[in-house]
Amino acid sequence: MARRPRRPRPERSAVDAPAQATETTVTAAAPPDRAAALPREPGLGFEKWMGFLSSFVAPLTLVTALLFYFGYVSTREFFRYFGVDVDIIGLSSQEFVMRSPGALFIPVMVLTLLAVLAILGHRALRKWLVVQQRATQRRVVGIVAWTGIAFVLAGLALAFVVPFLPGWTYGQLLTPLFLAIGAGLAAYAASTVRALNTASGGRSVVVLLVLVMIAGTFWSTATIAQWWGLGQARSLAADLTTLPAVVLDTHERLYPGNDDITFRQLGDEASTEDPAAGGPAFGYRYFGLRLLAQGGGRLYLVPDTWSPDASTIVVPYDDVRVRFRFVPDADPPTP
Repeated sequence: MARRPRRPRPERSAVDAPAQATETTVTAAAPPDRAAALPREPGLGFEKWMGFLSSFVAPLTLVTALLFYFGYVSTREFFRYFGVDVDIIGLSSQEFVMRSPGALFIPVMVLTLLAVLAILGHRALRKWLVVQQRATQRRVVGIVAWTGIAFVLAGLALAFVVPFLPGWTYGQLLTPLFLAIGAGLAAYAASTVRALNTASGGRSVVVLLVLVMIAGTFWSTATIAQWWGLGQARSLAADLTTLPAVVLDTHERLYPGNDDITFRQLGDEASTEDPAAGGPAFGYRYFGLRLLAQGGGRLYLVPDTWSPDASTIVVPYDDVRVRFRFVPDADPPTP
């Protein structure tokens, strides 16, 4: 069988060769990624830090822990106003978490708005500093750094002075605020120097200052949570009629030491749970009480009107007989 003759390949012309060479040269000179060749603006590295933190603690676990802590702080201050230690009530972790949103609403809103302003100001300042002369850059960074140092020194001074001024409540908030603001400004000045000079040193100083800023913010938020709990307690003490009214029967007479709490002595037959069985007799019935809390097998009762001589009555639940009126009104049970 005869083979089919091959066609001769057309030879490259002299005109096509330079064009192909030029195309190859342009293709080789072009960067593989166009975006990679563009200069990148130095950023805050927020995503990097969040990824670093999330590798140690899950975000949901961190949020839950913070809600629990601030809820505990505000609830402890609330019950302390009524002379009760929150640890003996036996509240669950879920109850502390549910009590935290009110205390955290204002701090979270303020911190979110400040974070937005900080990001916008950071971008505007970095763009302006990049085109300025070296002397102007040093002057601006120096002002930021020395302002931060001044705030830190003021916070440290307040930390030693405030304990000797118990009547100055605002000092409890100004101390952590000054430390947080000063550390934040100093950290920003140090990171700006590293970005402008493209230096790799000084990162540990920035990290430590950021930790001080976080600690100061945490401290400030805890102080606000304490104030929130105290404010809620004072607001409730001004109108205790919102709490359930309680009629309390006891075996022995109580001495509450408050004129708003009245009692009536009961007869043996009417006060016995089961007269035929010879049950224990309840000899006294008390009026003018409100249920503040219940937990750990105890009732925490307060008078209808809170006054400087008022106190919280703690009675074991199994040793008394109680009746509740859960609908708050202006006509509580009376003798």
